Amino acid sequence: KENEKSGVKVTMLAFLIKASVAALKKFPEFNSSIDGDALVYKQYWHIGFAADTPNGLMVPVIKDADKKGIFQISQEMGELAKKARDGKLSPAEMSGATFTISSLGGNGGRYFTPIINAPEVAILGVCKSNMEPVWDGKAFQPRLMLPLSLTWDHRVIDGAAAARFNAYLGQILGDFRRVLL
Repeated sequence: KENEKSGVKVTMLAFLIKASVAALKKFPEFNSSIDGDALVYKQYWHIGFAADTPNGLMVPVIKDADKKGIFQISQEMGELAKKARDGKLSPAEMSGATFTISSLGGNGGRYFTPIINAPEVAILGVCKSNMEPVWDGKAFQPRLMLPLSLTWDHRVIDGAAAARFNAYLGQILGDFRRVLL
């Protein structure tokens, strides 16, 4: 969708970045890194996002995503993705992420296993959303489904914590959807 006044294209990824920040704040071990034997909890939320370019995959970083709104994140993502495609991203624009989101978007696929960008300890993979029939106990209802794949470092995070993170993220995204209707 495009905001007519600003010309900024707002995508699901911008909402996913905001939702991820909320989940990272609730589950701070996901916003940490390993430095030797020490676990370092980050007090900032810099979100990397995968950008497909003619020169391969690049990961620009939205710095301080917790302090930005959906339109600002969308605008920054658009600018960074264009720089990535044009081969003009600076090293500073690709460093410092505390968590990364890899989106296959319209490229197809249902699920995949994203690989963690060290020293981060987790990464979220997302594919294209689709309307699907979901059983509510009485009938099938159309629901917008967004396939998410979370990869985490078992030295820091166990499977139960990862399941809670994913469940919370889904809950937030569901709330975002209700807010938009």
